[in-house]
Amino acid sequence: MNNILTKSTLIRLVSVWLIVLVFMLFGHTLIGDNMTIPSAALGFTVLLGAIIAASFGVVKEADKLAHTLGEPYGTLILTLSIVLIEVILISAVMLGPGESPTIGKDSIFSVMMIIMNLVVGLCILFGGLRYGEQSYNAQGTLTYISMIVILGGLALLLPNFIVGAGGGMFTNTQAIVISVLTVVLYGFFLLFQMRSYKHLYIQPAPGEMTISFPKKAIIEQHAATTESTANSSEIWMRSIILVLMVLPIVLLSHSMATVVDFGITTANLPKALGGILIAVIVFTPESITAIKAAINNEFQRAINLCHGAFVSTVGLTVPAVLIIGILTNKTVLFGLTSTETLLFVLTSMLSLVSFLGKRTTPILGIIHLVLFAMFILLVFNP
Repeated sequence: MNNILTKSTLIRLVSVWLIVLVFMLFGHTLIGDNMTIPSAALGFTVLLGAIIAASFGVVKEADKLAHTLGEPYGTLILTLSIVLIEVILISAVMLGPGESPTIGKDSIFSVMMIIMNLVVGLCILFGGLRYGEQSYNAQGTLTYISMIVILGGLALLLPNFIVGAGGGMFTNTQAIVISVLTVVLYGFFLLFQMRSYKHLYIQPAPGEMTISFPKKAIIEQHAATTESTANSSEIWMRSIILVLMVLPIVLLSHSMATVVDFGITTANLPKALGGILIAVIVFTPESITAIKAAINNEFQRAINLCHGAFVSTVGLTVPAVLIIGILTNKTVLFGLTSTETLLFVLTSMLSLVSFLGKRTTPILGIIHLVLFAMFILLVFNP
């Protein structure tokens, strides 16, 4: 028990919940209708600190569960926890006082650029500088990229070309069908990933680039190791702490959305910054975990975190945003601009080229980072 609920974890929980209590009781005076720039800045700083602290707490507990349960279950728990936070923040912005029809698209596209270019680029570069070349399971990685292309294309590219609502929108019927198809496809992906094809998402042994067919001995050994190390009481305790870390984010998300909307409007900043901010808040802890994995020569885990994060983002966020839009009669725009479309295509092509081989090379990491730099430039200079 003491090893699970450490002093740092207890301090984090108490601090975050105290901030939740303060905003529930006095938040309306700080960020209410008479909000000023100083009060907004103070509120944003406190809220940002609390949400990031809670996010790191979520990642810490999910990461411990990852090591207890083994791959790919552990990474899946971590990824789903992070995406849940993203859905909460996006929903809070959508249901906030201002109109934010593109917040879902902006957040998802920002996640793609940050995860698929910045974080993947840093993983390839740092891992390559330390180990030269790093191995990974090519079949599992290409499956991730296939999911990214089809799910991202359906959600972000298709709305600009279909006959229907037009202008980057889905009709209600199209939105429902797209949501169902996305959830079904993502569900089948998880089913195969966790069962008969889980060996494709495990770090290959030295000298082994990929596993063409299920190897019963390896799978049974992995299952035996997982079963022997998994302690049910530890799993339950860490799961409870994880939930207690997620709840403050839920309770503070509306206040955060209000402050962000006020700041962007007051400073006349690009609307896309709202989506970028959500992506940064949500995925910073997981990004750090992925980079550490690459530095520790666990490159398949870095891939599982990065690519799995974006697959989960599209697989869960798109249906959630579309359904919320239908239920609340909010306008939802998913179609990318022409500039964003080109960046999407370039990122997809670069990702495919980066992981078609058997090992990573550092120069590809630099190329990913250059593409991310162009994304940031075009946000402020479209």
